[in-house]
Amino acid sequence: MSEPPPRLGPRCEPVRASAFPAMLEDDIDDLYDTAPCGNLSMLLDGTIAKINTTLLGWLGYSRDELVGHRRFTDLLTVGGRLYHETHIAPLLRMQGEVNGIALDLKGKDGSRLPVLVTFSVKTGADGQPLLIRTTVFDARERRAYEQELLHARREAEAERERLRGLIAGLQRSLLPDDLPAPPHMRAAAYYHMASADRIGGDFYDLFPLAGNRWGFFLGDVCGKGLAAAATSSAARYTLRTASAYEPDPAAVLTHLNDVLYQGYQSPSHRHCTVILGTLTPTAAGCSITIAGGGHPAPMLLRADGTAEWQPTTGGTLIGGLRDPRIATRTFTMAPGDTLILYSDGLLEARPGRGGDRYGEDALQAFLTRSAPTTASAGIEALTGLLGSFERLDDDVALMALSLTSAGQVPAAT
Repeated sequence: MSEPPPRLGPRCEPVRASAFPAMLEDDIDDLYDTAPCGNLSMLLDGTIAKINTTLLGWLGYSRDELVGHRRFTDLLTVGGRLYHETHIAPLLRMQGEVNGIALDLKGKDGSRLPVLVTFSVKTGADGQPLLIRTTVFDARERRAYEQELLHARREAEAERERLRGLIAGLQRSLLPDDLPAPPHMRAAAYYHMASADRIGGDFYDLFPLAGNRWGFFLGDVCGKGLAAAATSSAARYTLRTASAYEPDPAAVLTHLNDVLYQGYQSPSHRHCTVILGTLTPTAAGCSITIAGGGHPAPMLLRADGTAEWQPTTGGTLIGGLRDPRIATRTFTMAPGDTLILYSDGLLEARPGRGGDRYGEDALQAFLTRSAPTTASAGIEALTGLLGSFERLDDDVALMALSLTSAGQVPAAT
């Protein structure tokens, strides 16, 4: 069999196959010593037995300063030394290898070298460990990149928190600073934001009117974001202003519909659902007339422990039609009664991991168990209910009015 054709060396001189083993041996030694990674072998007690030129160059030591005189742990920081003793060494004894451990090595000048280290135990023919081979990868660029990412993440988180603060502040500006109550009545409210990153469109208010009357409303603008917030603000101030001049709640909602419907062709147009009511004191308590535009029915919790829906069936969305249908209802409140208003985010909540929504039946059962109650106790119970849900996909506004049993609302003059 003929000898294979000669290969050309660096100077185009033929290299015979018989020379390959010697060259290969030289190349392996050179590869170990000048590899692009650090190579180190240590005895089982950690004493450095062999180290390549690459790692010596990174650390600034000579070979004689380390081999046979220093242990690998001497090259680690205090934290790294502790981690080696508590984690790396036990894992090596159990597994025989540990891969990709991030450590800091100390250079001769005291500088720190971020590295990724892999340890592997070499065993003899009898399976007994002989030494520990260690490969060290320079992680300075990686560490710098990680620090940049961490810095960017912290900046993004800070910006997000700032944005959340602005959103929360804007949301609060759309709600009354406080909720004054009529004489011999108590009032309470609560607003839950489903997302800290997006402003919602729920709104409520309670305010005095002429003739010893009071007005109140709770509504929900469709959608989220700035358009919903702008609509919510417009709705709130329109309702308060119109209520001051118009005693009929249905007429007030008609004014609101006219305002919102003007922008029907605008991409930012929003409609809403709302319950608007007026409260008039009587000798026995108070008379309430509500007008509804597509909003969930309020619940009246009686002093005798019963619960009654107060629906405005047939009312349509406000701002979606030129001539909406607005339904009204009048009922009385006696001492010990509490009226609960809420937005549909409560009904659409997910109590568990399944897809079922909470719904009116569950809410009626919950409020019936809570009756009789007061405004503050009713809101506290509903707040706890919200906290028990698995998911709240929409904002929830709650408002409660209760007539105290200590005295009756004075008759109108």
